[in-house]
Amino acid sequence: MKVDFTRWLPAIAKDSYRKTALSVAGVAALGGLALAPTAVAAPVTSGPHQGAVAAIDRATGKAATTARQDDQPVESGLTTGSATGKPPAGKPSRAQLIPHGIEGAQSRVPLDDAQLANAQAIVDAAKKTGVGDRGAVIGIATSLQESKLYNLGHLGAYNDHDSQGLFQQRPSSGWGTPDQITDPEYAATAFFTALKNVGGWQDLPLTTAAQTVQVSAFPYAYAQWEEQAADVVQQMW
Repeated sequence: MKVDFTRWLPAIAKDSYRKTALSVAGVAALGGLALAPTAVAAPVTSGPHQGAVAAIDRATGKAATTARQDDQPVESGLTTGSATGKPPAGKPSRAQLIPHGIEGAQSRVPLDDAQLANAQAIVDAAKKTGVGDRGAVIGIATSLQESKLYNLGHLGAYNDHDSQGLFQQRPSSGWGTPDQITDPEYAATAFFTALKNVGGWQDLPLTTAAQTVQVSAFPYAYAQWEEQAADVVQQMW
C-alpha cells in the first residue's frame, strides 16, 4: 500500500528561495556519488571522483574545474568538527547531536555553495517541524547518502525509478509531485513529518530512523554520514 505522506503537510509557499533541481542528460557521470548507495564507507579524505565533478559542474552551470585527487584532504569547514571538541556558544553539543555514538567508518565530502544552501534548508525545516537538532542530523545524513545534498531532478535512465530531490523521494509512493519534492523546503518537511510518525525515533540509531522513513535497499549506508551531518548541524543551528 502506498502511503500519501503529503496529507500531513501544510501548503508551502514557493518563492525566490526555492532551489532549481539539477536535471541534465550528461549527469550520468554522477554515478556512485549521487545515485548509487555505498554499502562501504569511503575514506574520510576522499572527494568526488573526476566524472562526478564534471557532471555536477555541468548541472550547476559552473565552469569546468580541475578534479580533486583522492589523496587530497577535504577542505570544507563544514566537514570537520571543532578542534577543541567544545561546541561554539549557543550551539548543540556533540552528545546532543550524536547521542548513541557513531556506527562504523565515516565518510566525508567537501560541500559547495549549492550543498550548503540545501543543508541550511534542511536545518530550517527541522526547526519548523520541531524535530530539533537530532532530527536535523538524521535529515542531513539521509540527504548526504541519497543525493550528496544536491537537489536532483529527473535523470532519465539514471534515476532510481522516479526518485528525485534531496531525499530521492518518489511521486509514485505518495511523497508529492515532482515540483514539490524538488523544492528543498517541501522535501525536508515531508521527510521530517514522516520521521515524527516513527515511534520513538529519538531513541533509535540514525540508520534505523532514516531507513524506517526511506525504505532503502541499502539500510546501513546512512550511518557513514552521521559525523559530518553533526558537524554541519552544529555550525548551522
